[in-house]
Amino acid sequence: MKKRYFAGIVTSLLLTSSILGACSSEEGTTGKSENVENVNKTGMPITKEKIEVDGFGAKFFASQDWNKLMLWDEYAKKSNIEVNWKTVQVEALVEKRNLMLAAGDYPELFFAAAFPKTDLIKYGKQGVFLPLNDYIDEYAPNFKKIMEEYPSVKQGVTMADGNIYGFPAIYDPKFESLQVGTPWIREDWLKKLGLKEPETTDELYTVLKAFKEKDPNGNGKADEIGFGSGYNIAPFIDYLRGSFGLNKQGVMNKNLDFKEGTEEFRFVPATDEYKEILKYLNKLYTEGLINQDVFSTEPQKFAAQASKGTVGVLSDVDPNTLYKLDGYVGIPVLEGPTGERSYNAMTNGLGNLGMFVLTDKAKNPEALVRWIDYLYGDEGTKMFFMGFEGVTYEEDKDGNFKYLPEVTDNPDGKSMDQVISEYLTWPGGYYPGIVKQKYFQGAEAKEASVQNAKKAKPYAIKDEDIIPGLNYTLDENDEVSAIMTDVQTYIDEMTAGFITGKQDFSKWDDYKKTLDKMKVQDYVKIAQGAYDRSKSEK
Repeated sequence: MKKRYFAGIVTSLLLTSSILGACSSEEGTTGKSENVENVNKTGMPITKEKIEVDGFGAKFFASQDWNKLMLWDEYAKKSNIEVNWKTVQVEALVEKRNLMLAAGDYPELFFAAAFPKTDLIKYGKQGVFLPLNDYIDEYAPNFKKIMEEYPSVKQGVTMADGNIYGFPAIYDPKFESLQVGTPWIREDWLKKLGLKEPETTDELYTVLKAFKEKDPNGNGKADEIGFGSGYNIAPFIDYLRGSFGLNKQGVMNKNLDFKEGTEEFRFVPATDEYKEILKYLNKLYTEGLINQDVFSTEPQKFAAQASKGTVGVLSDVDPNTLYKLDGYVGIPVLEGPTGERSYNAMTNGLGNLGMFVLTDKAKNPEALVRWIDYLYGDEGTKMFFMGFEGVTYEEDKDGNFKYLPEVTDNPDGKSMDQVISEYLTWPGGYYPGIVKQKYFQGAEAKEASVQNAKKAKPYAIKDEDIIPGLNYTLDENDEVSAIMTDVQTYIDEMTAGFITGKQDFSKWDDYKKTLDKMKVQDYVKIAQGAYDRSKSEK
């Protein structure tokens, strides 16, 4: 899926995105709170008398003060619910939320907290996170409707004990440019150097080398970067998976795919194909064709570099929207060294599962479930992503919404994300809710992104070939978590080592042996059992 990557925590989230719970008959029931009489079951305001609650959220822009942000001020007036926010930047989210929970010093609600499924199960079992099933049934008509329309959403958010502990991010499967899309290449540089768009991995290498060495920006300086990312190496690897024959079943279970011609799992980071991706990226990196700080830079720092127009290929969303840069087009899906050519970085539209949770400190859970459910309906979605009419957007005579010119073409030279962040929280990509094309006018909705998706779509794997997140029992989940936490850290370290050259590829067999010692085959066996169960349950 073509959504923004987030520095620092993305890899840890990928590890746990496949740890999905199987339904059982042990669903918890939740009694009504003592404040339920203050809740209106429909309409606004949500509560008859104003209430205040403590919330914690992850933000992308350091300058944002959520306690003074128009989004939350206006929603408080509408709902009669005022959230007193404490926030942290996304780079420090995992450490901060873990410290809060360990110390017992946590709020009534977590918003944009990106809890992995393992944490939802862990803290749900401990009673720290509230089971939401009954509240959803009675107070969340918008979210219920989505689960009915997309059964994979209900399957994904339901834990092994039958409970739902979090509200997720959902990406409307009908919104193709969110689902499919490749990195962006400077078409003007190609034309200046007399090059065509690369169609193979070898041709991409040739193009990147020319970008670096032949001064396509014409300033007489060797300041061009071939391939750049502010979100670690994951976007590069995802783009290349289909060119090297990996993940033909999509990336809902990113560390797993089928052995060719079978329905038997193999462990992707130990495959020869993964090794070949790393060797290819090592060639690019050691020749200076990838930004050399790719493993350490942060998104906003890289954005400052990218905004100078010195990066030939960007693994992000539309550079015109993000950086006000013209000349970029979607790069083709590449044919790899063995003739493989497909776009495999596909999901079923279900994003992070723990974007919103309620804790056992919540004194008004009914009201807060209504509060979050509003963001899954059309009016709430419009408010969250478009903002406020006359301030951030306008509506035309046909009922279409678009941002005002001062947002998209700011006279002070600010990017659209920078302007939007003065009013709303969605820039950066951390939120619960559903992203629909009608109400989302970010970079992925722009015409350039739509054309990028159309270009890549013929090579994308089919929706029916995507394996949803696997359903583990509670015991299996504990075992998978115990195995994969350290394994993922080791994979990340060795991936970086092989690409940068700090680890020689003569050590590949040692790397695989270490993975075996860390019990990855036990993980594969558990995953296989979960997959086989899912087939028998259909």
